[in-house]
Amino acid sequence: MNTGLLAICRNIAACVTLSLLATAAKGADFKDVIYRNIDGARLALDGHVPEGKGPFPAVILVHGGGWVAGDKQQYITYIFQPLSDASFAWFTINYRLAPQYKFPADAEDVEAAIGWVKANGTRYKLDPNRVALIGESSGGHLVSFVGAQNRKEARVAAVVSMYGIHDFISAAVAWKPLPVEILQLFGIRSVDAESAATLIKASPVVYIAKDMPPFLLIHGSKDEDVPYEQSVEMCEKMNKAGARCDLITLEGAPHGMDHWEDHPEFLWYKKALVDWLRKTLSR
Repeated sequence: MNTGLLAICRNIAACVTLSLLATAAKGADFKDVIYRNIDGARLALDGHVPEGKGPFPAVILVHGGGWVAGDKQQYITYIFQPLSDASFAWFTINYRLAPQYKFPADAEDVEAAIGWVKANGTRYKLDPNRVALIGESSGGHLVSFVGAQNRKEARVAAVVSMYGIHDFISAAVAWKPLPVEILQLFGIRSVDAESAATLIKASPVVYIAKDMPPFLLIHGSKDEDVPYEQSVEMCEKMNKAGARCDLITLEGAPHGMDHWEDHPEFLWYKKALVDWLRKTLSR
């Protein structure tokens, strides 16, 4: 604390207040900003913008929860601070959930969030050419789907998918039994010849192309919910097609950042993620 602050710190309460103000001055935080109104749903985001003139690279965060649960302040919160410390602007979003809303409503919301961030670049000191997606679990599937489709109006500079589904057909073969969330997401009764087309259409792996954005996949080798092979398959096929994909494997890690947090041996992924974003978004 500098001498100016010491001079007016007459008691503990005053010092605490000044410390909080100094911390807040390092950036601006936003809560419950509506980015989309659709089908009776008011979709909100929270965000952080670093201190300074910018323009800053921006990251859109998409939570997990099996497509049927969770919100912008669940599951993915463990990377808020690493992104803030690295001077990234970030926005964590709510999206429409199954079974009330079937796929691709959730993916369309991710695309809408990309459009909102780009449209509000000047207001929030963002660089619209350096927007990345990060998603975990079901959110990992959604960011991979949007990134792989690479639609002009929702194009991003980088995608980080953490233990997401990329091929619903191969996942369905591996799952025993099939998670009920899959049936709720697509409004199907079973995986069969009739529903296979729906599952294929929702699989990021079928949209792989050379001009898609670079991907980073992060996956625990002992994931009990989403087969680790999902990330291996996606990365191999991307690189074979001439696209760029990097895979970070956390040896022995189960499913979910919330299960990694109490294991120091897994936490190096945070620095690796930030380093990859810095390198990728600087190109």
